[in-house]
Amino acid sequence: MALRTRDQYLSALKQMRPNIHKFGEVIEDVTTHPVTRRVVESHARGIDAAHDPKLADIFSTKSSLTGEVIHRNSSLMTSPEEMIYNSKFKRKMYHLTGSCTGGLCVGWNGLNVMWSVTSEVDAALGTDYHARLKEWGLGFQKKGLIVCGALTDAKGNRKLKPHQQADLDHNVRIVERRPDGIVIRGAKHMICGVAAADEIFVLPGSGYGEADKDFALVCVVPKDIEGLTIVEARRPSDSRELEQGFDIPTETGITQAYLLFQDVFVPNERVFLAGEFQYTASILTRFTATYRACIGACVAGQGDVMVGAAALIARANGLSAKAFRDKLTHMELNNETTFSMGVGAIALGKMHPSGVWLADSLTGHANKILVATLPYETKRLCQEVGGGIVETGCMPSYADFTSPDYGHLIQKYLKAGAGSAETRARVARLIEWLTIGAGVPGCMHGGGSPDGARMVVFGASPLEEYAGYAHSLAGIQEDLPEPAK
Repeated sequence: MALRTRDQYLSALKQMRPNIHKFGEVIEDVTTHPVTRRVVESHARGIDAAHDPKLADIFSTKSSLTGEVIHRNSSLMTSPEEMIYNSKFKRKMYHLTGSCTGGLCVGWNGLNVMWSVTSEVDAALGTDYHARLKEWGLGFQKKGLIVCGALTDAKGNRKLKPHQQADLDHNVRIVERRPDGIVIRGAKHMICGVAAADEIFVLPGSGYGEADKDFALVCVVPKDIEGLTIVEARRPSDSRELEQGFDIPTETGITQAYLLFQDVFVPNERVFLAGEFQYTASILTRFTATYRACIGACVAGQGDVMVGAAALIARANGLSAKAFRDKLTHMELNNETTFSMGVGAIALGKMHPSGVWLADSLTGHANKILVATLPYETKRLCQEVGGGIVETGCMPSYADFTSPDYGHLIQKYLKAGAGSAETRARVARLIEWLTIGAGVPGCMHGGGSPDGARMVVFGASPLEEYAGYAHSLAGIQEDLPEPAK
């Protein structure tokens, strides 16, 4: 099947066991339920793009394993050029949806990171994790799956390590080892795109020591596996989810979920790490380096949409977009900064002996810090261009807009510049959604905390080497060591 179609994708989701909940009820069909249908639509557009001649070079590629044409989000990134396509893919997805599509992202990265790590584990310990991963990866490619990723654990008391928690289930762990597999229990929180996914790539949320070896776990499970309960977390759009018209301005969106694993059995063929704690730091370092390099493209893609929306609202307000040249230029610069810095992290990376490309950790994490700041400035500028109409509470609902009693009056007074009152209302709602609503991606903490990235940047920076340059150039003859604690 390789290049799965939209119809095949939607049909597969409909056949899965209903185990997603919201508002205290089970969602029987994620493709039609108002809470989940938009995130499914977002991912379906990524599948459509692989069949579009204008977009196929970004959304499809030839498998390095089989030579067949596959969806790019199931590929091994075997060169810097291939990894740069990861960035291009993410930026274009935001053009198509305006929102995050985590199922086309994190599982892809998980496959590539574990490709390198499992080869090392097998070489050192004689395990067969790499062969298992390859077999699963071939199925990933052949079936054209959507695979989200789950790293963030519930964690519990942040001062304590996983094995020190009063309730050990705050971090996903192995509770039983069987000849044919393992049993896992615990929770992953704030996981993107689960409702739209076929499978879930479970990865460790931190680097672990020997005392936490039961938490050193990597596996892939079907989304509807027995024992897994999924709860869709509340998003800013919830108050409008069931409304009509432009109160939710797009047919796309993202959801976040809590994954509650209650003694879930995972067969060996889907387990790619089970207790080898000494490799968890490598998993986290490599995953975050690539993810944080490429997430710069996510916020750039949504920033592109915000630039376009700012131009449209200016015209709808009766003004020329050129009147806001400086603001629009600043927005553009923010977009290109995070995108190009991510590309730089990729270009500065290296080839792993297993055959996959690894991004540069220092530059990738530096990009994450910019991702946690620049997009908010872009959003502020977009609101400045739009004026008060783009802020929450500044415009009547769609139901009022179309009221038979007074809707014509609202439309009369909403008319401003070029275009109809409805056009102005739609653009205003889109900007609200992009800047302070459900369309906002996880800029601050998506893919990890910026404080964590700052720690990596400081730790990876050769401070003493740089001090040596200054020491030499200044002609200093004595040592200036760090003061003792």
